[in-house]
Amino acid sequence: MAVVKKGGMNYRRDDELSKEEFMSMALNLAENVAGQTSPNPPVGSVVIKNGRIVGIGAHLKAGERHAERIAVEMAGENAFGSDVYVTLEPCAHHGRTAPCADFLIEKGVRKVYVATLDPNPLVSGRGIEKLRNAGVEVEVGINKEAADTLYRPFFHFIQTKRPFVTIKTAVTTDGKIAAYTNDSKWITSEQARMDVHEIRNKHDAILVGINTVLNDNPLLTVRLPQGGKNPIRVILDTHLRTPLEANVLNGEAPAIIFCGGDAPIEKEQLLQSLGAEVIRLQETSISIAQVLKELGERNIMTLLVEGGAEVNGSFLQEQAFQQLILYMAPKIIGGKTAATSFGGLGLSLMKDALPLLFEKVEMIGRDIKITATVQKEGN
Repeated sequence: MAVVKKGGMNYRRDDELSKEEFMSMALNLAENVAGQTSPNPPVGSVVIKNGRIVGIGAHLKAGERHAERIAVEMAGENAFGSDVYVTLEPCAHHGRTAPCADFLIEKGVRKVYVATLDPNPLVSGRGIEKLRNAGVEVEVGINKEAADTLYRPFFHFIQTKRPFVTIKTAVTTDGKIAAYTNDSKWITSEQARMDVHEIRNKHDAILVGINTVLNDNPLLTVRLPQGGKNPIRVILDTHLRTPLEANVLNGEAPAIIFCGGDAPIEKEQLLQSLGAEVIRLQETSISIAQVLKELGERNIMTLLVEGGAEVNGSFLQEQAFQQLILYMAPKIIGGKTAATSFGGLGLSLMKDALPLLFEKVEMIGRDIKITATVQKEGN
């Protein structure tokens, strides 16, 4: 492998990079915009001509230009006869933008490398078919595993019409989320808490229960040094006990409050006058399944649950989450009445325990961060 030295550092020339490395560049572009394109998926694209990178692009916001269009337009006249790398199958239908497959054909690209297919019935396979019918070579499956991981929330949303749910929790080494007095500030380090803001920044909505609102009065906003996108705040409040002065009603982000069918009408009207959307369910209790259905209808693709033990227990009971992010602090607090991450009655038999796959374990400050996915039957 030839090496070019610049400023004391070693660089590989573009024409020596593999197709997997070019696709990795496209995936990095997509990962950097994850969370800001909903309900569209984050997509990255790289255009190569004669072994040189001549265009790059990422889809930045729903309704705006798609990644491959941005990259090809950057390439200009070099687009003709070029190779285009794109992380998700180019669309073949008219939505808020024109079909990308048609655009690539029009610009005369030679070959399109696709990381993974789009399960959207409006797209699935059609973009590939249209390109091939026009004489454009297509290769599918470059870095597919990494792409499928990136698009897990999008695939779930398209296939179920429900948000991809991540439960975030922080525990002491003995599994407690608070002392027996309910004091919980702070379990984890400042670095771990800042990491949570990075996670919030990539989610469409964040959910807590009324007890968290009453006990902690959280803001549920993103507070990063460089700023960020505040998620929609979702509160489960069966009897509409949310105080009118609660931080979740401060207007910094939209608020959606779910209540039971017998919650007081007068309180609903007061909350609505402060800008909150109140969704009154028919039953006197709140069904997690109904909550997810309503959020899906509002194009909320990703939901971060930061509730307490009872809310987490409800999601566990209905097996209504897909991912768990757990921060474990090097502390022991003890106490048989101190709360753990998942409350409620729990599952009755160990054989019924919800199986997880630990996908990533890392150190954040002095804390351990575990990212795990819920395993489906047969996995």
